[in-house]
Amino acid sequence: MTDRKAELAANLAQVEERIASACAAAGRKREEVTLIVVTKTYPASDVRILHQLGVRHVAENRDQDAAPKATACADLSLTWHFVGQLQTNKVRSVTGYADVVQSVDRAKLVTALSAAAVRGERELGCLIQVALDAESGERGERGGVAPDGVAELAAAIGAAPGLRLDGLMAVAPLAGEFAGRQRAAFDRLMEISSRLRAGHPAANMVSAGMSGDLEDAVAAGATHVRVGTAVLGVRPRLG
Repeated sequence: MTDRKAELAANLAQVEERIASACAAAGRKREEVTLIVVTKTYPASDVRILHQLGVRHVAENRDQDAAPKATACADLSLTWHFVGQLQTNKVRSVTGYADVVQSVDRAKLVTALSAAAVRGERELGCLIQVALDAESGERGERGGVAPDGVAELAAAIGAAPGLRLDGLMAVAPLAGEFAGRQRAAFDRLMEISSRLRAGHPAANMVSAGMSGDLEDAVAAGATHVRVGTAVLGVRPRLG
């Protein structure tokens, strides 16, 4: 085993233990929570090692990093998630490799994603990114639609050819009433998810929690956690 493989294996084992412990504490089954490893700034060789270690869901937040990496790993059985703020001029590229876009936060993006998915003869999973720090009608500092905009956006995705409404995503906010209160933030997200599922029963995915707060997300009921640093370590940005 190479040094890097051993390092990633040890880190994965620690993260797995954290998720398993959080599930046990919440009275949940371990298989209810899917680990997505965020591989931003890390090379395709790390993605290959992660695949060897059993990881099947990976995420990226910049198309310029993700597109060549996805191409280099096209032979692997992976589900690719795009989690960064997405500009419409990058949509055609992203829909070429992403299975799920977790950062859908405006109608213009829905229209662009739908057109690209239809053109590519693909069905693209979509999560609405909820900005828990945004006022009505505004977008969050790190993207996302205000909670009161979720229903309208869900209807747009549900009616868009080539798109599938899978659920919600959020990042614990750095400002506003939920700053420093990750568990409360994720509980609020679950409330929004419950309302969404009343009209869209299949949209039951909730992506929340990262390296520092995955336990809070699992406790609240998240179905997917996005972990980067705790698995891959800390390194300078590429590019």
